[in-house]
Amino acid sequence: MTEAESLPTARSVLRAFTDFLRRPALLAPQGLRTAGSRRTWVWLTALLIGGLLLVLLPVLGAWQKAFALPSPDAFQAVPKQLLVPLVVLVAPVLEELLFRGWQSGRVAALWLLGCALAVAVVAALGTALNPLVTAGTVLAALIAAPVGWWLLRRSAPLGWFARGFPVIFYLVAGGFALAHLSNYSRISLLAVPLVLPQLWAALVLGYMRQRLGLLPAILAHALANGCSLGLAVLAGG
Repeated sequence: MTEAESLPTARSVLRAFTDFLRRPALLAPQGLRTAGSRRTWVWLTALLIGGLLLVLLPVLGAWQKAFALPSPDAFQAVPKQLLVPLVVLVAPVLEELLFRGWQSGRVAALWLLGCALAVAVVAALGTALNPLVTAGTVLAALIAAPVGWWLLRRSAPLGWFARGFPVIFYLVAGGFALAHLSNYSRISLLAVPLVLPQLWAALVLGYMRQRLGLLPAILAHALANGCSLGLAVLAGG
């Protein structure tokens, strides 16, 4: 078999993806060092962007107009010169780290997630907490995160995490999608389908994170955001 014949095809990548969705499982990420891995990334990224731009966004655009639903306004207050860096660079990195960075199931990764959640809770409580408590909690989390990761970096995936991963995978995918309802000024049951693009992205990126690793998922997320933003600009949005 030649090298070209051994490279993954669109059909084989799609089959592996659908098999994964039937029974999500922890995988050993391959990275992007081999030609086969890079080809897999290309096909998965094409699947992600094609599903978004050619299927979901046109259908949901019609849904939005049919029920006079609001357009997303999460970035209206963002200066135009910061919009591209925020959407294409910052958001993909932060969202992948928060939603999929810890999905290796390793103690070190879960430790980082716990530290991030502690900071998020403190930030959400805001003025309800004493400023000294807030500052102390944030400082402690910032110190504990790298120290804990270094001490736990060689840990193996937890058994309970591996057993419960199918449920964890779909809960996180649904949570990722529903979190994007905050992009809209008015939320209703009719608005829930508007986050189907984020659900689709969570499924593809979640598989990519397991199959290829976190960095490939971040790169695909950034490219998808860039394409969606470019389409919005061309459409006058």
